[in-house]
Amino acid sequence: MTSHKYLICVVGPTAIGKTAAAIALARHYHTEIISADSRQFYREMSIGTAKPTDDEQAQAVHHFVNSHSVNELFNVGDFEAQGLSKLEEIFSDHGIAIMAGGSGLYVNAITKGFDDLPKIDVAVREELNALFTQQGISALQQELSIADPGYYAQVDVNNPQRLIRALEVYRSTGKPFSSYRTGNSKPRPFKTIMIGLELPREHLYERINHRVDLMMQAGLLEEVRWLLPDRHLNALNTVGYTELFDHLDGHTDLTTTVELIKQNTRRFAKRQLTWFKRDRDTKWFAPTDVPAIIQYIDNAIRHPNA
Repeated sequence: MTSHKYLICVVGPTAIGKTAAAIALARHYHTEIISADSRQFYREMSIGTAKPTDDEQAQAVHHFVNSHSVNELFNVGDFEAQGLSKLEEIFSDHGIAIMAGGSGLYVNAITKGFDDLPKIDVAVREELNALFTQQGISALQQELSIADPGYYAQVDVNNPQRLIRALEVYRSTGKPFSSYRTGNSKPRPFKTIMIGLELPREHLYERINHRVDLMMQAGLLEEVRWLLPDRHLNALNTVGYTELFDHLDGHTDLTTTVELIKQNTRRFAKRQLTWFKRDRDTKWFAPTDVPAIIQYIDNAIRHPNA
């Protein structure tokens, strides 16, 4: 069809159906999938991250699912390097690759490149994780607002991972995180086609609530209890896990905790949509409208300058 290599990115909020759509596309184009979901990397986090099931992974080859341990340091810069290396392998045999995920920063790392950041001392990260555990997110917010007010005005201040990432750069270098962010896209040896999935908000929220109920039935509380010794790790500072850690500490009853998980997941989905809607090159579809998605992709490849 063309000599160019194409990366098809399937993005959208949590619970929208990215996995099913990505598998359908991978099977149609006889190719493989890279996960750009920053929680699905970790082997120890299974139920609460809605990873592709064994049956789904048997339908198409997935990369960066269960690829790392929560005890490993693995940031967006590492993902950029390893993801591009894996894409090079895929493109050696295929003209098209699929990437699916809801972590906008990780999607951008592959498609546009991530700014070169300094190496971080592990001790600094551990100090910040300890600060978050002992004093809560407000301590991170306060420090970042003083250290880097420019980035503080842009970042999701309720995301501890983003705050810790910025503060570890500041504490390690004495320079604000924002000073390392150029915003310039890096050249890539492939073309990117962005596919967004969306539903009416009420429908999406119903799916989110149902998914949380299924996770609880599948044993999410037991998974979180097993992870208690690792609760200080950055990977576990995420919705579904932090609420249940609080429950196990005796701060909330289980019914309230489940409702909090649903509420925080809905808020997370709203932030994801806000992030992805900023990219005007993304074409939006209903998650089940795979024929229309394929038609759009084929047309974009046949007429790249249209």
